[in-house]
Amino acid sequence: MIGKLMIAGLVGLMTLSGAVSAGSAYDKQKVVYHINYDDPRQQAGAMRNIQNHINAVGKENLDLRVVMHGNGVSLVMYPDALDSVKKFKHANATEQMKATIDGLKDQGVAFNICANTLKGRGVNYEDHLYNVDKSDIVPSGVAELAHLQAEGFTYLKP
Repeated sequence: MIGKLMIAGLVGLMTLSGAVSAGSAYDKQKVVYHINYDDPRQQAGAMRNIQNHINAVGKENLDLRVVMHGNGVSLVMYPDALDSVKKFKHANATEQMKATIDGLKDQGVAFNICANTLKGRGVNYEDHLYNVDKSDIVPSGVAELAHLQAEGFTYLKP
Protein backbone atom coordinates (compact mmCIF):
# COMPACT_ATOMS: atom_id res chain seq x y z
CA MET A 1 0.00 0.00 0.00
CA ILE A 2 2.77 2.45 0.92
CA GLY A 3 4.60 1.54 -2.30
CA LYS A 4 1.52 2.41 -4.37
CA LEU A 5 1.14 5.73 -2.54
CA MET A 6 4.81 6.56 -3.15
CA ILE A 7 4.47 5.76 -6.85
CA ALA A 8 1.28 7.83 -7.10
CA GLY A 9 3.05 10.69 -5.31
CA LEU A 10 6.04 10.50 -7.66
CA VAL A 11 3.78 10.45 -10.72
CA GLY A 12 1.94 13.48 -9.31
CA LEU A 13 5.21 15.36 -8.75
CA MET A 14 6.44 14.54 -12.25
CA THR A 15 3.16 15.71 -13.73
CA LEU A 16 3.24 18.93 -11.71
CA SER A 17 6.85 19.67 -12.61
CA GLY A 18 6.03 19.07 -16.28
CA ALA A 19 3.14 21.52 -16.10
CA VAL A 20 5.30 24.16 -14.42
CA SER A 21 8.10 23.86 -16.97
CA ALA A 22 5.65 23.88 -19.89
CA GLY A 23 4.43 27.35 -18.82
CA SER A 24 7.94 28.75 -18.97
CA ALA A 25 9.05 26.91 -22.10
CA TYR A 26 9.32 30.08 -24.18
CA ASP A 27 11.90 32.82 -23.94
CA LYS A 28 11.18 36.41 -24.87
CA GLN A 29 9.96 36.80 -28.45
CA LYS A 30 9.72 39.63 -30.97
CA VAL A 31 7.04 38.89 -33.55
CA VAL A 32 5.36 40.78 -36.38
CA TYR A 33 2.05 39.62 -37.84
CA HIS A 34 1.44 40.77 -41.43
CA ILE A 35 -2.13 41.53 -42.56
CA ASN A 36 -2.75 42.67 -46.13
CA TYR A 37 -6.03 40.86 -46.86
CA ASP A 38 -9.60 41.98 -46.17
CA ASP A 39 -11.45 38.73 -45.51
CA PRO A 40 -13.28 39.23 -42.17
CA ARG A 41 -13.05 35.55 -41.20
CA GLN A 42 -9.35 35.37 -41.98
CA GLN A 43 -8.72 38.57 -40.01
CA ALA A 44 -10.71 37.21 -37.04
CA GLY A 45 -8.62 34.04 -37.27
CA ALA A 46 -5.44 36.12 -37.21
CA MET A 47 -6.64 37.88 -34.05
CA ARG A 48 -7.30 34.47 -32.44
CA ASN A 49 -3.79 33.36 -33.44
CA ILE A 50 -2.37 36.45 -31.76
CA GLN A 51 -4.35 35.83 -28.56
CA ASN A 52 -3.25 32.18 -28.55
CA HIS A 53 0.34 33.33 -29.03
CA ILE A 54 0.04 35.66 -26.01
CA ASN A 55 -1.59 32.91 -23.96
CA ALA A 56 1.25 30.51 -24.73
CA VAL A 57 4.22 32.85 -24.29
CA GLY A 58 2.87 35.44 -21.85
CA LYS A 59 2.42 39.13 -22.61
CA GLU A 60 5.47 39.95 -20.53
CA ASN A 61 7.58 37.80 -22.88
CA LEU A 62 6.32 39.31 -26.13
CA ASP A 63 7.00 42.35 -28.25
CA LEU A 64 4.21 41.78 -30.76
CA ARG A 65 3.31 44.04 -33.69
CA VAL A 66 0.59 43.83 -36.30
CA VAL A 67 1.43 45.59 -39.57
CA MET A 68 -1.45 46.34 -41.94
CA HIS A 69 -1.27 47.68 -45.46
CA GLY A 70 -3.38 47.50 -48.60
CA ASN A 71 -6.63 45.63 -48.02
CA GLY A 72 -5.46 44.72 -44.50
CA VAL A 73 -6.37 48.21 -43.29
CA SER A 74 -9.99 47.04 -43.46
CA LEU A 75 -9.35 45.33 -40.10
CA VAL A 76 -9.66 48.70 -38.34
CA MET A 77 -12.01 50.45 -40.78
CA TYR A 78 -15.45 51.46 -39.56
CA PRO A 79 -18.22 49.82 -41.65
CA ASP A 80 -19.83 53.20 -42.39
CA ALA A 81 -16.51 54.44 -43.84
CA LEU A 82 -17.27 52.46 -47.01
CA ASP A 83 -19.72 55.22 -47.91
CA SER A 84 -16.83 57.65 -48.44
CA VAL A 85 -13.85 55.35 -49.03
CA LYS A 86 -14.63 53.43 -52.19
CA LYS A 87 -11.37 51.50 -52.61
CA PHE A 88 -12.22 48.79 -50.06
CA LYS A 89 -14.63 45.86 -50.33
CA HIS A 90 -14.85 45.31 -46.57
CA ALA A 91 -14.69 47.35 -43.40
CA ASN A 92 -14.30 44.98 -40.49
CA ALA A 93 -14.19 47.14 -37.34
CA THR A 94 -17.44 45.69 -36.01
CA GLU A 95 -18.28 45.87 -32.32
CA GLN A 96 -16.83 42.39 -31.81
CA MET A 97 -13.60 43.21 -33.69
CA LYS A 98 -13.22 46.50 -31.81
CA ALA A 99 -13.45 44.60 -28.50
CA THR A 100 -10.85 42.12 -29.76
CA ILE A 101 -8.49 44.90 -30.85
CA ASP A 102 -8.90 46.68 -27.51
CA GLY A 103 -8.18 43.45 -25.64
CA LEU A 104 -5.02 42.84 -27.64
CA LYS A 105 -3.84 46.43 -27.21
CA ASP A 106 -4.41 46.09 -23.46
CA GLN A 107 -1.96 43.18 -23.59
CA GLY A 108 0.70 45.27 -25.31
CA VAL A 109 0.06 44.47 -28.97
CA ALA A 110 0.94 47.38 -31.29
CA PHE A 111 -1.07 47.88 -34.48
CA ASN A 112 0.75 49.73 -37.28
CA ILE A 113 -0.93 51.18 -40.38
CA CYS A 114 0.72 51.97 -43.72
CA ALA A 115 0.69 55.69 -44.60
CA ASN A 116 1.00 54.85 -48.30
CA THR A 117 -2.27 52.91 -48.14
CA LEU A 118 -4.04 55.72 -46.31
CA LYS A 119 -2.88 58.31 -48.83
CA GLY A 120 -3.42 56.15 -51.91
CA ARG A 121 -6.92 55.12 -50.91
CA GLY A 122 -8.10 58.39 -49.42
CA VAL A 123 -8.45 57.12 -45.85
CA ASN A 124 -8.56 59.64 -43.01
CA TYR A 125 -7.35 57.75 -39.94
CA GLU A 126 -9.26 60.04 -37.55
CA ASP A 127 -12.61 59.58 -39.30
CA HIS A 128 -12.42 56.15 -40.91
CA LEU A 129 -10.32 53.95 -38.62
CA TYR A 130 -10.97 52.55 -35.17
CA ASN A 131 -8.53 53.33 -32.35
CA VAL A 132 -5.68 54.53 -34.58
CA ASP A 133 -3.42 57.35 -33.45
CA LYS A 134 -0.93 59.24 -35.56
CA SER A 135 1.85 57.34 -33.76
CA ASP A 136 0.41 54.04 -35.11
CA ILE A 137 1.04 55.10 -38.71
CA VAL A 138 4.26 53.98 -40.37
CA PRO A 139 5.55 55.41 -43.68
CA SER A 140 5.33 52.08 -45.52
CA GLY A 141 3.86 48.77 -44.41
CA VAL A 142 6.28 46.64 -46.41
CA ALA A 143 9.26 48.75 -45.36
CA GLU A 144 8.15 48.38 -41.72
CA LEU A 145 7.99 44.61 -42.12
CA ALA A 146 11.52 44.54 -43.54
CA HIS A 147 12.76 46.89 -40.79
CA LEU A 148 11.26 44.76 -38.02
CA GLN A 149 12.70 41.58 -39.50
CA ALA A 150 16.13 43.22 -39.63
CA GLU A 151 15.63 44.09 -35.93
CA GLY A 152 15.12 40.40 -35.14
CA PHE A 153 11.34 40.13 -35.29
CA THR A 154 9.95 36.82 -36.47
CA TYR A 155 7.59 37.29 -39.45
CA LEU A 156 4.20 35.55 -39.36
CA LYS A 157 1.42 35.78 -41.89
CA PRO A 158 -1.68 34.01 -40.59
